[in-house]
Amino acid sequence: DVLDPERLIQCPYNKHHRIRACRFPYHLVKCRKSYPEVAKELATCPFNARHLVPRADLSDHITKCNDKGFIEQDIGKRTTQAPREQMNAVSTWQAPPCDEDWETGEDLPHLHTTTFSLVLSFHSTWDSES
Repeated sequence: DVLDPERLIQCPYNKHHRIRACRFPYHLVKCRKSYPEVAKELATCPFNARHLVPRADLSDHITKCNDKGFIEQDIGKRTTQAPREQMNAVSTWQAPPCDEDWETGEDLPHLHTTTFSLVLSFHSTWDSES
């Protein structure tokens, strides 16, 4: 089963490595560092980063890649969506009102007082425990 996380996959960097599907992305990163010369010869599929193929075979792989269909379906769904539906997806979030004026360059005294009180409180608690 293609979706089985326990399925074993052969490493493209070392054919003797057989990795569980759920660990495969992490293994690829590790082996890419361990086998830099092999990594230079491989290309990553634009449809699935787990597909590493020899650079010379990339265009052939792209035409036959099973994951290409998923991407094309997703793009097709987005382009057939009515423009009105796309407009409704725009966020209506607005920033809350702010009474600070950053242009004046003035500090807000209540912030410094609060911070100073917290620091004093922390130090006095710390000193009494030590």
